[in-house]
Amino acid sequence: MPGVVCTNLNVTPGQKITVKGDIPSGCKSFAVNLGKDDNNLLLHLNARFDIHGDIRTIVCNSKNQGQWGKELRETNFPFQEGGPTELSFIHDKKEVTITLPGNHQFKFPNETGLETITFICTDGELKFKSVSLG
Repeated sequence: MPGVVCTNLNVTPGQKITVKGDIPSGCKSFAVNLGKDDNNLLLHLNARFDIHGDIRTIVCNSKNQGQWGKELRETNFPFQEGGPTELSFIHDKKEVTITLPGNHQFKFPNETGLETITFICTDGELKFKSVSLG
């Protein structure tokens, strides 16, 4: 399910993006995309509760000119169905630092070379509440 799309942003390296939402009971998956547009993503973060053969796994990827990059899987899965969630992202030329609920952090390489994030999109079953830039 398409979610909220924010365009014409100007998020520069070192700025923090925070996305808040509610995860409904029975959620199969949701995604947060950061980049230039739908075909050029610095980060595609897909929280998979039970979909595509993955159970309670976060799958991250990038997309450069419509071509998917190499997947990275994160097994720390702090998301809970039926409750609120908050994710934050800080990027630079080398990587994106992702902070999950419970302050667990991991890094995803900036394989696209994008320096400025102009596009944020949520997808799937996340009930979007807010995005903040700082």
